Amino acid sequence: MSLNPEEATVQSHRRLEGAVCLLMGGGSSYPAGGPSNGQAVALTFARQGAHVVVVDLSLSSAEQTRDQIVNEGGAALALQADVSRHEDVRRVVAEVVQRFQRIDILYNNVGIEAAGGVIETSEDDWDRVHDVNLKSVFLTCKEVVPTMIQQRKGVILNVSSTASLRWGPTEYIAYHSSKAGLNHMSRIMARQYARHGIRCNVIVPGMMDTPHIRSFYADKSPEELRVILAERDRRCPMGRQGTCWDVANAALFLASDEAAYINGVLLPVDGALTV
Repeated sequence: MSLNPEEATVQSHRRLEGAVCLLMGGGSSYPAGGPSNGQAVALTFARQGAHVVVVDLSLSSAEQTRDQIVNEGGAALALQADVSRHEDVRRVVAEVVQRFQRIDILYNNVGIEAAGGVIETSEDDWDRVHDVNLKSVFLTCKEVVPTMIQQRKGVILNVSSTASLRWGPTEYIAYHSSKAGLNHMSRIMARQYARHGIRCNVIVPGMMDTPHIRSFYADKSPEELRVILAERDRRCPMGRQGTCWDVANAALFLASDEAAYINGVLLPVDGALTV
């Protein structure tokens, strides 16, 4: 039975009690359409007892997520950073370590796209997408892993996409390649740092109905949007797209001690789309 996404009930045993989670990309710039994947993870982790540090390019977006958590009685801090810039990442990690003396969970949720194949994609777009989607994870891990080594324990969760595993009808070559690189980098880190008690896993969402996806169709009428979403549902083997809560529940499992011996996996959350 999955967690009820709309309830903030305090359970008798909260699975992340006392953990400090640094969540990169936990805000949302979309005014409507429900929470983003990052917000859903932040809320779920906080409901399970974690102190969540929400980092976003937009401080106001991070503060919105923080406020939702605090209003439910949870603990959260909002910080601003461009995670593709080493100085920003270094500053944020230093502040979290100074405040809490530890980082138990690093959640890398940032991702952008640029349309086009190898011919259409500009060099600037290629660099920008790889800086945000791949270099950012390299930078956050570079700064956080030493703290986890010192703790002899830590969880790194990186968010990829089924676009890293299969062909898709939309040409986003920079996005596809950056997420494929993220997959293998994560597996290498899992093997390298396993002896230090660090687990590194990848969540691989499939077709999701999120505010980000709906923003692609902002110029469509409500009826046109309904048709588009229905077609996306039909393309999914289970007859529906996933939700942000499907991602959040998978993340909660991988972050918890219930996954204590799971390391270096790519976990599809896709309703069998990649089978």
